[in-house]
Amino acid sequence: MKTTLRTDITVKAICDGFVYNELEGKGLFGLSGKLTIQPEYQRNYIYADGKRDVAVIESILKGYPLGLIYFNTVSADKFEVLDGQQRITSFGRFVSNKFAIKDENGMEQYFSGIAKDKQEIILNTKLLIYECEGTESEIKEWFRTINISGVPLNNQELLNAVYSGPFVTLGKEEFSNTQNANIQKWGAYVSGSANRQEFLERALDWVSKGNIGDYMSKHRFDTNINELKTYFNSVIDWASTVFTDVESEMRGLEWGRLYETYKKKPYSPQQVSEQVKTLYADPYVKNRKGIFEYILGGSTETKLLEVRVFDEATKKSVYAIQTAEAEKKGVSNCPLCALGHDSNKTKIWKLAEMDADHVTAWSKGGATDTKNCQMLCKTHNRAKGNK
Repeated sequence: MKTTLRTDITVKAICDGFVYNELEGKGLFGLSGKLTIQPEYQRNYIYADGKRDVAVIESILKGYPLGLIYFNTVSADKFEVLDGQQRITSFGRFVSNKFAIKDENGMEQYFSGIAKDKQEIILNTKLLIYECEGTESEIKEWFRTINISGVPLNNQELLNAVYSGPFVTLGKEEFSNTQNANIQKWGAYVSGSANRQEFLERALDWVSKGNIGDYMSKHRFDTNINELKTYFNSVIDWASTVFTDVESEMRGLEWGRLYETYKKKPYSPQQVSEQVKTLYADPYVKNRKGIFEYILGGSTETKLLEVRVFDEATKKSVYAIQTAEAEKKGVSNCPLCALGHDSNKTKIWKLAEMDADHVTAWSKGGATDTKNCQMLCKTHNRAKGNK
């Protein structure tokens, strides 16, 4: 890959013809239309937080170096930002009055309102830019390895770079657009940020059954994302139909896997709602995130709920009582061993060799208290399970 250092390009030149898409949160063009600021392999603009964007402008005014910026030479006099789009978009947005900074008196000032000498400092600041020329694979490999922006690329941002094309473009327009009216609904089920590609990643994960890279490679040049959208919305619609009450613990669950596993099973939304409320009110349920799969699976896998176990004091107390009674009768202190006919019929187990068990299973209404506790040898406790 060939590189050429440029030191003659100013902020003013970059901002000439600067275009910013508010809906997508995306810097589009600059340098009199010669520069594509955010090609599809770039992450979304994430500096619009009133801190990092402001820091870029303050750095310019204080004469701090902004660091190297890399352009990819697409053709004669046509470039795209390889690294530095967050900084470029920040000063482009400031010069076009998209956000304000505080002056020495603590007053917020937009570019058009700051002193002329400060405007000149910003506009005349020269940037250190490397123009890079190479094949697509060389450029993308370089993009994957450079990390001078301070915010590492996440997995989906890297995949977007590797498989950039019409499919990624359409996918980002749908799932990475913070102005999409569906984002709020999706956010009840999907964790993360649209800007950081986490909604797109989840949609791809679900439709590809976890093989995101393979799916993106296969569909890279597709001119529609119908399958992706249809599958994603099918999962969301199914989840919202079965569980009519939106709970915070739903966010981030493996809804794609749950959909594939349980989509053909009928449910009564009203009964499901009542089950959810009952389990939410149960003081013995430690893991609320497991409630939803527990219900979908027929309320049998109690391990999903991490039901509160007996504390050590209860175990020791019950062990002492059982052992004393067993020794008087000359039988094992494990009630199930005592019923048997082998050598363990009279064995007195040590506390460490026994587990606490619900006499009446929690799933069948048994409480986690002393009256419902019995100590069993580990073998019988494992065999008893949820019976």
